[in-house]
Amino acid sequence: MNSSRLVLGLLLSFVLGIGVSSANAETVKVGYLHTLAVDGQFWIAMEKGYFKEQGLVMEPVPFTSGVPMMQALSGGSLDVAIMGAVISNFPSRGMGKIFLINDIEYDTAMIFARPETKAKSIKDLKGQKIATVKGTTAQVFLHTALKANGLDSNKDVTIISMDMAGAVSAFISGAVPFVCTWAPFNVAIRDKVPGAVMISSAKEFYPNAAIIGGWVAGNDYYVKNKETLKKIVRAWIKANDFLLAHPDEALKLIHAKAYSNIPFSDIEASWKAEKVEKTKDWVKLYENGTVSKWIGQVEHVFIEIGAIHDYVDPSQFFDPGIFLSVAK
Repeated sequence: MNSSRLVLGLLLSFVLGIGVSSANAETVKVGYLHTLAVDGQFWIAMEKGYFKEQGLVMEPVPFTSGVPMMQALSGGSLDVAIMGAVISNFPSRGMGKIFLINDIEYDTAMIFARPETKAKSIKDLKGQKIATVKGTTAQVFLHTALKANGLDSNKDVTIISMDMAGAVSAFISGAVPFVCTWAPFNVAIRDKVPGAVMISSAKEFYPNAAIIGGWVAGNDYYVKNKETLKKIVRAWIKANDFLLAHPDEALKLIHAKAYSNIPFSDIEASWKAEKVEKTKDWVKLYENGTVSKWIGQVEHVFIEIGAIHDYVDPSQFFDPGIFLSVAK
């Protein structure tokens, strides 16, 4: 009888413990751009339970580009957001604080031409209409590529701005002759426009077209929830370490969870298009100013294309201390 009571007591304690843990779990609304360079570590941390270990319940909200995601973050409907080049845009204007870097988008953006254009090089874009999303990774790459070839994206081409799904659909239908996009949207182009020509991709202009992707917290959330942001970093570090230590297993996990609609080979290609660093190497890049330099580099591009009026030193909107306090 005593042993039965002991077992019952242990079971009750276990159940109550779970209840207390669940009740104390903190919910975080996180916006994300659905591309491997942005959400890879996120899905690993979700599937491996790394966020749960930190007492966090993540509510993911997908977006097709960083601009509406930053608008949602600024409006308070998101707590944090994961994105690409947009981290050098809105936060520099006082909307959000960067607290964690994902990777370097080495070759995630690309320019495609429809076959009937007969275009073969960047210079063939002069006077043409190009669909893309203004204020994003794609436009930063497009501007950099045109500038390197003596063209001005503000004068020598006409940019048709829409969400990326719409831009790619317009290209596929033939409504626009050129599109500047990012992975995995290139999959639809390859499958539906077999004769499409990839004019260029970001690796041709690295490191001048190097784009830092990462996590941004809403202003109020940043001020009030630094301990929560540290928990996110802890979970992210475990996911990043797993990705680098077991890339094949990690990519299969990500594919099954979030990208099962495209071939696994496309996920492998996307993986090769980004640069992910080990935690100890990120520490060096944070501390020696390299990350700030890259953020500022993209900010200068946004100034050139008219998205930002004045340069703001990244130290005003990038806080390396949250990551370093955990990683070190």
